[in-house]
Amino acid sequence: MTRHLILILGDQLNLDNPALEDFDSTQDAIFMAEVNHEATQVWSHKARIVLFLSAMRHFYEELVRQYSSGLQGGYLKLGEHNFATLKAAWAQKISVLKPQKVIVCEPGEYRIEQDLIALCEEVNTELVVRDDTHFMCSKADFIHWAKGNKQLRMEFFYRQMRQKYDVLMQGNEPLGGAWNYDAENRKTFGKTGPQNVPVAPMVCIDGITQAAIDIVEKHFPNHPGSLKNFIWPVTRAAALRFLDDFIKHKLAGFGDHQDAMWQSANSSQSPYLWHSLLSASLNLKLLNPREVIAAAVVAYHQQQLPLASVEGFIRQVLGWREFIRGVYWLDMPKMGEANHYKHTRALPSWYWTGDTHMNCMKQTISDTMQHGYAHHIQRLMVTGMFGILAELNPREVEAWYLAVYVDAVEWVELPNVAGMALYANGGRFTSKPYVASGAYIKRMSNYCSNCKYKPELKTGETACPTTTLYWNFLIKHYDTFSRNPRTAFMTKNVDRFSEADKAEVHAHAQHIYQNINVI
Repeated sequence: MTRHLILILGDQLNLDNPALEDFDSTQDAIFMAEVNHEATQVWSHKARIVLFLSAMRHFYEELVRQYSSGLQGGYLKLGEHNFATLKAAWAQKISVLKPQKVIVCEPGEYRIEQDLIALCEEVNTELVVRDDTHFMCSKADFIHWAKGNKQLRMEFFYRQMRQKYDVLMQGNEPLGGAWNYDAENRKTFGKTGPQNVPVAPMVCIDGITQAAIDIVEKHFPNHPGSLKNFIWPVTRAAALRFLDDFIKHKLAGFGDHQDAMWQSANSSQSPYLWHSLLSASLNLKLLNPREVIAAAVVAYHQQQLPLASVEGFIRQVLGWREFIRGVYWLDMPKMGEANHYKHTRALPSWYWTGDTHMNCMKQTISDTMQHGYAHHIQRLMVTGMFGILAELNPREVEAWYLAVYVDAVEWVELPNVAGMALYANGGRFTSKPYVASGAYIKRMSNYCSNCKYKPELKTGETACPTTTLYWNFLIKHYDTFSRNPRTAFMTKNVDRFSEADKAEVHAHAQHIYQNINVI
């Protein structure tokens, strides 16, 4: 009889995985599996599937090297078994090995956690779920913090984490005198566009990755996305090179323009600008957030980098990433069911192709389909904002985000979409819906200069759909917006509208809804 069956999930690719803590190859087994359902429960981007498969296979090879005396358990590859789901594969392995315990690190998805609990109850086997020490705030610590706060606000959580881990601190005060330099991180590129954009790092497409590419093209030929631009790290060594590249070549310039967007006429210019490209490696646990933060802090001190850039980056890792994970587990499963505005409209078909006349959406979605990537403002203030303004069904939008981005794991994707982009949870951890007219996109990008629609127009054939739907949204939700100090200023403009103006906006919004697949 096997003592422990240790299950390694696809986003747990770290050798210091707590599930491996007391592993003994003479009496324990390690099991990993690739199954169709994990690629098809949402219509996953090909690059996302390749990233997971290749990284998992590389990690299992590393485990084999670590435990050269031999591993029990095994690794199931797609096409080499008939198990449709992870639960089915686990059940068969438990029935064969009859372990005394099944051990796993905390999953990154509520669905997986529930499947594990249900399975082990069904087969009467003890399940041990170990705290995920990759994260710097445990579930228990986050619950404790949340109970002590009237409102769930990332800024207050972030300050506590800075103090706890002594990051960018000078005694009890933040380095530089301010906790947050977000106001300095919103510069545009101006008319000249981004200058001296760093070259994106590359990865070697080795035999394992090529095999993953081949199997994805064979098993999932109709899935969205391209594999021509696959650059993502699939090993810890490659992820460390990406980290080093970011620190050396991008971090200094990251802060100023982290919110800016640009459609370049130069095909050789990196679409990734100064963004780190580390989220996928962090979410697969090829990188540890502590080492990422430490590298940024060391660079700040040794190279005298701009504090606004370094703080802005650290805020994303130590603040937002940890906060979002805590909120996810605090609010599941109801977060996955939330629909504050009761929006029900179907996701436009062009979300999968970029085939729309709205240039901001076309560029963002085209980049997404080419690379499996878009930066945070493209996700929040382009595709996400259109989702709330167009009254799209949150479940469909959430599934799209989980499907198309290589760094998407549900614990990070769902709160960002349901909470930030769509306000589907009614402001559980945000103070307002993130909505704006096309003027915001014009200010932060050059998308509008190449678009048939005009962001300053709210009605008419060339009116920007984002602008029309923004004003329609404000009119519809005028009462709640006017009562919120964070949004009341928006309604001052609505006060200037005549009833005829409002009716015209409403009529044009209805026209957009009815023709949403061809706008």
